[in-house]
Amino acid sequence: MALTLRSSTSLIKLKDSRCFKTLDDFSGHGLFSTNQAVMSSPCKEFDTRNPILTRKTLNLEDRRNEKWEKLHKLSDTHGKNDSRVPVFVMLPLDTISCGGNLNKPRAMNASFMALKSAGIEGVMVDAWWGLVLEEIRKNPDLVYTDRSGRRNPEYLSLACDSLPVLRGRTPIQVYSDYMRSFRDRFKDYLGEVIAEIQVGMGPCGELRYPSYPESNGTWRFPGIGEFQCYDKYMRASLQASAEAIGKKDWGVSGPHDSGRYNQFPEDTTFFRRDGTWNNDYGQFFLEWYSGMLLEHGDRILAAANRIFQGTGAKLSGKVAGIHWHYRTRSHAAELTAGYYNTRHQDGYLSIARMMGKYGIVMNFTCMEMRDGEQSENASCSPEGLVRQVKKATKTAGTELAGENALERYDAGAYSQVLTTSRSDSGNGLSAFTYLRMNKRLFEGENWRHLVEFVRNMSEGGRRTKLPESDLSKTDLSIGFLTLKNARKMKEAALV
Repeated sequence: MALTLRSSTSLIKLKDSRCFKTLDDFSGHGLFSTNQAVMSSPCKEFDTRNPILTRKTLNLEDRRNEKWEKLHKLSDTHGKNDSRVPVFVMLPLDTISCGGNLNKPRAMNASFMALKSAGIEGVMVDAWWGLVLEEIRKNPDLVYTDRSGRRNPEYLSLACDSLPVLRGRTPIQVYSDYMRSFRDRFKDYLGEVIAEIQVGMGPCGELRYPSYPESNGTWRFPGIGEFQCYDKYMRASLQASAEAIGKKDWGVSGPHDSGRYNQFPEDTTFFRRDGTWNNDYGQFFLEWYSGMLLEHGDRILAAANRIFQGTGAKLSGKVAGIHWHYRTRSHAAELTAGYYNTRHQDGYLSIARMMGKYGIVMNFTCMEMRDGEQSENASCSPEGLVRQVKKATKTAGTELAGENALERYDAGAYSQVLTTSRSDSGNGLSAFTYLRMNKRLFEGENWRHLVEFVRNMSEGGRRTKLPESDLSKTDLSIGFLTLKNARKMKEAALV
C-alpha cells in the first residue's frame, strides 16, 4: 500500500539534527507488527513494493523552551471552495537508507527550513514494504505475467486478492493488517501530524497494471505496453467470465493480436483504428480487464476506509497519467494499463466514482505537461487527458489532487500546473505535490521559479510576478539572501 501523510512538524529537532540515527527517530520503528510484511527499501530489487508517501507541513519556528516544535493544524481553507492550492514537495527516495537510518539529517533540516520559508505546506516521504519473497518463489503465479511468460514482481496479481495464497491468508488481509498496524503505531499523529494517507493499489502505488515496465529495457516510451493477464489466477477469472456469458472460447487467453510492448496501435490488429478492440470480443475483454482493476481498488479502499475512519486522516489514491496515444481511437496504452478509456468510453469516470464512494481524493499525474512539448508521432495529449479527468472527478463529486510526472524546474512547467489547477472546466486541484526535492531545486533560477509558483498557487494564480524581496518577513528574498539564509541554502543543496 502507499500512504500519503502530512504533518505539522519538521520531525527534526532544530538544535541538534544529528540526534536522528535510526528509522525509529524519523517515522517510527516497529511499524510492521504482522509477520507477513517486512520493511524494505527502494533498493530491494524483487520486492512486491508499495510506497508510503508522507506529507508533513513544516512549522520551523524555534521554540527554545520546548524540546519539540508545537503542532499546528493545516489551514482550515484546504479542500474548501477557495482558490488556494497548498503545495507539497516529495523527499528523495533515499531519505531513509537501506539500513533504516535518516540520510544527511543536517542537510535535510536546512532543506526543510528553506521549503518552509518558500511557503511549502509540507513534504511527502516514501517508505517501502514487501511481502516475504519466499512466497513468490514458491508460487510465481502470485505476480503479474505477460503473454510471453515474463513475470513482474512489482506487485501481486490482483486476481488473487481474496484467495488464501499467503500462508493461508489473502493479500487483502495482509494489506489490511499493514494499514491497521500503521494506524495503531501512529494513532497519536493521525489527523494532526499525519493528515493524509495515500493508499497504494498497484505498481508505484498507482491503480493500474504494470503494462509498461521499464526495467531491463522491456518497455520504452511511447510503446503501447502489454496486457498483464496471464498468471493462472487471471486466466481462471477470464475463463469463468467468458463461460458465464456462454462464450467459452473467449476465456482461453487475452487478445492474440494486441502486439508487443514497444509497438504502435496501427502495428496491431487489436488496437488499430478499426481494430478488434471495438468488436464484441474486444468489448468483453476490456470490460473484464478494467473491471478487475476497479474491483481491486474498491476492495483495498473499502478496507482502508474502515481502518482509518475516525482518525482524522484524509485518504487518497493515485492514478497514472498515461497520455501517449491518447489522440487515437483505441487509447491503446491506457487500455493495457487497465483504464477502459477509448473514443467511445470514459474510463476515468468509473474510477472517480469508485474513489468518491469512500471519500478518497483522486491524485493524478502529468499536470505540468503541454501537448506542444510532446513527440508528434506518439499522439500524446496530456492536456486533453487532464481535462477529461477534471471533468470526471467533478461529475463524480470526487476531490482531485495533482503531481508532475517528470522533474521540471522551468517556468513553463509551473505555469501549466497553475492553469490546470483552476476549476475553469471540471474540478480544480485541492493540493499539488512537486516531484522532487534535490540539490538542483535549490539552485538560483530553479529556486526562484519554485517560490513564485508556490505564491501563485497560494493566491489562486492571481500573482503574475514575484517581487525582488519578500515583504512578509519570512526571512526569504529572491535576489538577495541574508548570510544566515545563504548558509542554510548551501546546506540544503547538499540533499
